[in-house]
Amino acid sequence: MEKKVQFFIDDVLWVLRDLTREKPKSMFDNAYMAMLKKAHDEFGVKVQLNVFYRTSFWYGDDEFSLSDMTDAYKKEWEEASDWLKMGFHSKEEWPDYPYINADYDLVDRNFKLIKGEIVRFAGENSFAKSVVPHWAPISREGIQALYDNGIRVAYATYGVKEEYDGNGAGLPYGHEFRLLHNRKKETGIYNKVTRDLAIARALCSYNHVPEEQYMDCMGKFKTIKDKETGMCYTTAAQAVLNLIPLDILENELAKFTSQEYLSIGNHEQYYYSDYYAYQPDYAEKIYTMGKVMKENGFEFIFAEDLPC
Repeated sequence: MEKKVQFFIDDVLWVLRDLTREKPKSMFDNAYMAMLKKAHDEFGVKVQLNVFYRTSFWYGDDEFSLSDMTDAYKKEWEEASDWLKMGFHSKEEWPDYPYINADYDLVDRNFKLIKGEIVRFAGENSFAKSVVPHWAPISREGIQALYDNGIRVAYATYGVKEEYDGNGAGLPYGHEFRLLHNRKKETGIYNKVTRDLAIARALCSYNHVPEEQYMDCMGKFKTIKDKETGMCYTTAAQAVLNLIPLDILENELAKFTSQEYLSIGNHEQYYYSDYYAYQPDYAEKIYTMGKVMKENGFEFIFAEDLPC
């Protein structure tokens, strides 16, 4: 049985800021980029970086956007595009659930903005053809906008969906507002399977599929076709590196090594020492993941390589 694995990193922007400001001779002289290249060279890791357009004021008034990103490394991005791509994520980190009730034009504008800048500084081949929306849920109009812009594979959530009855108990602060603001009929609530129990009571939107249909796809090299929009949905990350302690990571990944397909995620900010939840073993987690996947016969792919 051929076994495939997809690896993506969400919330990416700071490494692009650092490349622009620090101006290393090679982009792989940057420590974060060097880490990714080492994972690729030693274990065959392919990675999709899901990118914000601009920094958030939440971290201070240090503004940076993709429009500021240097194009000095375009040739290196292009040469690495067989294992390193960047994809659409969101305009910025806040608010949570930015596209849960989005109109078509909002997603269309944000997508074109981010893609245009990535193509400018990294080339067309560096732009990923699959999407993990920030916080995952996205409206029907948003899915249609992604499809009309050439995206064919998108991340989905799953579980028993509940209609909102006016009781937002159990939702994190501010999430009930995100559910209600400009609310679309497809927006609801479900119980999420996650190690992060603080967000286990979660919101969902159009890209949410019934549990039975989702579980039929879990661990298999296949997607779930949405007949209404044409979009194909892929299963959520079964392992998120920033949520798993390093000392149990190998054992956790071993639970999935009999599957023919596995999705693994991570987030950029945990790499940085000035981030409140900094993880000094961030790089070691990526190397461990790569080693386990290689030793168990997995080939790294991009989500866009899934059948659709």
